[in-house]
This record gives sequence, C-alpha cells and structure tokens, in this order.
Amino acid sequence: MVDRRSVLMGAGALMGSAALGGGAHAVTPVSPQAQLTTTFDAIFKELVANSPMTATGLGLDKGDLAPLKAKLDPSTPAERARGQAFLEKSIAAIKKVDREKLTGMDRINYDTVLWDYSNTLSGYKAFDFGTPGYPAPYVLTQLTGSYQSLPDFLDTQHSVETKADADAYMSRLSGYATLLDQETANFKADVAKGVIAPDFALQKAITQLKGQRDTKAADSVLVTSITRRTKEKAIAGDWQTAATKAYETEVVAALDRQIAALEAVLPTAKHDAGVWHIPGGETYYAFGVKTNTSTDMTPDEIHKIGLEKVKEINAEIDSLMRPLGLTQGTTGERLKAMAKDPKFVYPNTDAGKQKLLDDLNAQIKVIEAKIPDYFGVRAKTPVTVRRVPVATELGAPGGYYWPPTLDGSRPGAYYINLRDTAEVPSWTLPTLTYHEAVPGHHMQISLQMENKNLPMLRQISGFNAYIEGWALYSEEVAANDMGMYATDPYGRIGYLEAALFRACRLVVDTGMHHKRWSREQAMAFMATNMGDPNETEIERYAVWPGQALGYMVGKIKWLELRAKMQAKQGAKFDIKTFHDTGLLAGAVPLAVLEQVYKDKGLI
Repeated sequence: MVDRRSVLMGAGALMGSAALGGGAHAVTPVSPQAQLTTTFDAIFKELVANSPMTATGLGLDKGDLAPLKAKLDPSTPAERARGQAFLEKSIAAIKKVDREKLTGMDRINYDTVLWDYSNTLSGYKAFDFGTPGYPAPYVLTQLTGSYQSLPDFLDTQHSVETKADADAYMSRLSGYATLLDQETANFKADVAKGVIAPDFALQKAITQLKGQRDTKAADSVLVTSITRRTKEKAIAGDWQTAATKAYETEVVAALDRQIAALEAVLPTAKHDAGVWHIPGGETYYAFGVKTNTSTDMTPDEIHKIGLEKVKEINAEIDSLMRPLGLTQGTTGERLKAMAKDPKFVYPNTDAGKQKLLDDLNAQIKVIEAKIPDYFGVRAKTPVTVRRVPVATELGAPGGYYWPPTLDGSRPGAYYINLRDTAEVPSWTLPTLTYHEAVPGHHMQISLQMENKNLPMLRQISGFNAYIEGWALYSEEVAANDMGMYATDPYGRIGYLEAALFRACRLVVDTGMHHKRWSREQAMAFMATNMGDPNETEIERYAVWPGQALGYMVGKIKWLELRAKMQAKQGAKFDIKTFHDTGLLAGAVPLAVLEQVYKDKGLI
C-alpha cells in the first residue's frame, strides 16, 4: 500500500491540514490548453506554498520556498476553512476552461483534477470531523495522528545539510508539540460531536503514544536523528542538548496531554468496528467507497464480488497445495500451517531481520532485470527497503510505500513491518515486494513523478483504486507474465494468498461498515479463509473506511482494460503498449483510465 499520509493520495491527503487559499489563480491565456496549464500551475504553486510538509516531501523546500522547511502543516479549524476555500476557488478556475475545446491528455488532466477536487470538496461540505475531505473519520487512532508520522518524517524526509537545515529541524521539533496539541483539540471537538473511534483503536493508540512518551531522549529518533546528522555534516553546535530539551520539555508534555485526552474518552468508546456507529456514518461510508474506488459501485455489489473472488481463489490455492502434499483441512488451515513452518520463518533477531531486508533487496534486483521485456518505460529513481519504525510498528500494516522527491534526490522507500518475523514467512515476501516496489508502487509512482509531460499537479496526485489496483495487478504480471514463480510453487501460493487477502478485504470492509459486522465477525471470516484473523488489518479497515476496497476493484479494472485491448488487437496485442499507456497517463479515476485507452484507439 501507499502510506495514506504520503502526498500521492489525491486532494484530500494533499491538503489535509494545509494553509490553503489566497491569491487569484491565473490570467486568461490565449487558448484553452494554455489556460488550463496556467491554472494548474497556479493551483500547484499555491498548494505547495501553503503546505510546508508537502514541499519537504517533494524536495521543494529550497530557494524561495526555503522558509517552509522550518514549519509544519497546522491542524486547526481556520486551516480547514482555508482548505475548503482553496478547493472552491480552484474548481471555479478549472471550470472557466472550455473543456469541449480540449483534446487528448489536456482533457484527461482536466477531468482528473476536477473529479478529485470536486469529490474532496463534497467531503469538506458534508462532514465536519476527521481528516478534511478524506475518508479518515477519527483524528487519533492506532494509524492516524501526527505521532504516527512526524518522527519518521523528520528523520527521513527533512534533509540536514547546513546549519539552516538543522535550525529548521529544531523549529519543527517544537512545532511537533504544537501540532500534537492542535490534534488533541480536534479530537476533543469531534468527541463532543459523537465521533469516537472504536475502543480497540484508541487502546492501541494509547499504547503507542505511551511508548513514544516513555522513550528516553537519548533513544528517541527525534533527538538521535539531528544529533547524528549534524555530526556527520560537521555542523557546529550542541544539537543533542538542544533537541533533548525540546523533547523533554515540549514534546513529552504534549504527548502526555494527548494520552490523557484519549484515556478520558476510552471508557465511553464503543466496540463497534463500523463507521455506521457515528453520526452520519452510513453517508460517510458511501463517501469512503466512492473516494477509494473512484466508482459508483455500491457496498452490496462490492461485497458480492468479494465473496465470489474468495471462492474462486480458494479453489486455485487448493489445486496448487495438493501436489505439494498439503491436503489436510481447509485452505485457510493449510495456509496457517505453511506460515508456521520453521523453514519459512526468519529468526526474530536483529540478524534475522537484516537478512530478510537483504533478501528483499536481492528480489528487487532480480525482477528489475526482467522489466524491459514487459515495459517500454523505466523508472530512473531508485528504491530502498526500510523497516517500519519500531515506535509505530504495533498498529502499522505489513508493508507500505513512501514516494521519492520530485527530483529523485531522495529515493522511494518500501517499508516492511518487522515487529515479528513470524508474520512475514518467506513465501509471502516476493509478492509483497512486487506490490510495493517493482513493478508496483515504486515503479508506477516514480514514473508519474518523473513524467514531465504531466502538469506538476498531476505528477503528485493520486487515486487509491488506480494506485493500489496497479500494484495488485503487478503481482499478477510478476506471476503469470514474468514467470517469477516458475520454480517456486510456495511463492506462487504466496501470490494467490495475497490475492485472496484482497478479496477478503472486499467482504470484511463492507461487512463492518455496511452490514454492521463486529470486529470479531470480520476476524472470524479472515481466520476461516486465510488461516489468520488478521487483527491488525481488520482494525486498519475499521479506521480507514473503504480504503481496502481500492485494491481488488482497481485490479479488476486493469484486467478488464487489458482483455478489451487483447480482444480488439488479437495477435498484434503488445503488453508494453498496454502498460506504458496506463502508466504514462498517471493516476486517474477508473472511468478516466478507460477513456485514456479509448482515446488512443486501443479498446
């Protein structure tokens, strides 16, 4: 998955708490095409200028934008109002362009940005809680809140090359405490509206917050990061003492206040997993489904597809297991037995975890060598494999991807959760790598960010169903086109297990949020079909309603478009053309993706 906090998740995530607004968008150029370009450029500049963290994430916090490096995106009611005003103004500016006079990618770009901003604005107007414009209803959970992302952001994205960079880091360290307090205030305001996360989400958030608060300054990444990097760059000053003081007097106190706020609410929190239990919850889930699938599919339709896919994939797994002598019990029980087989489990030690990371890097090199046979375009930006930070691994997913800077100066990062190596048996890892790195997230997102034929606004935007659908489709390309499991039957079972996992998601996400399943019902469904209740994943779906739907819904669309192109072209079908066409269009809503292929006469 792409980390939802990254910039490549559409307008809602881009603008979550940014100070957006101010200024006219553009003067009217001589043609609709030029007018659109000027409008997009103005929107992009305003967006970045008012979102310091986006500027840093993209590597743009330099030159005229250097002052942004000392700031964080605030999370206040005033900024929320400014964000809505920005969207309204941006949409009005886009609509001034005559769409009927646009052709090719200009029209695709127009439709993409307008869909994104219009959908995000609908979220702003309909819901006055959670992440503005994006379906994340709870300010603080095991997966949401700055405590989850800021320490790693400062360590891995805030570069330190000069004294000015170090001073900016210190400013942001103090700003972290301010942001924590702003989110605590938002949390309390939402609680007053009846928007309270499930008890299990709050409990894990409290556990993680306490873990961060109780970490000694000498061991906190917030202190060690600036200490290490200023030393490496020979930047004069006692940075360790300064960071320790800020951490102990400001950050720890803010964490204390946030913990106290969550603990005060915990006794009243419900155990209901579905978003239906909050005011307007059913409408909120509809927003989540639309945002995350970029379709008008209903929860019932998606639930049915999920059940059908679960049955279909289970049968295929069974057919692979039997020749290997795996015949006893359900497929779920057999998957569980495979997962516990010691020959597939890395030692749960520092050395074992490093070996696992080394093996992932080796897998990436192997598949990169095969890419030219299936893709005409290649990403230039490298990818690194990193461990999910220990401080947040308890509630984090098994793996996720963080995009590079626009100029490639910071590579893309494939994060894997190593809280317990038993959770990631070796036969599951190749598929995870193909999903998160190559030809999945890293390749797709890097190509989009490197594509100078796209407006900057499009280079950094994203749609869940396109992005996650591509990554899941990539797993199938690796398996069935590239032959990555030709001599690895257990690895192929891992590929099918991953597909089964995404099919189960369709069932349990709609089950909890639409059919009012309990957390335990969802876990039981997972246990029956996967051999594992997947507690952490179920709790993820509970706080990110609809996000898990984009994977399989998106993959189905990619496969559908490929089948249409094959049917039309027959023996002339070129897989490179199919892949390049979809990738070079950048992330778009699924209906727009289909239009891309139609415009080129491929379907």
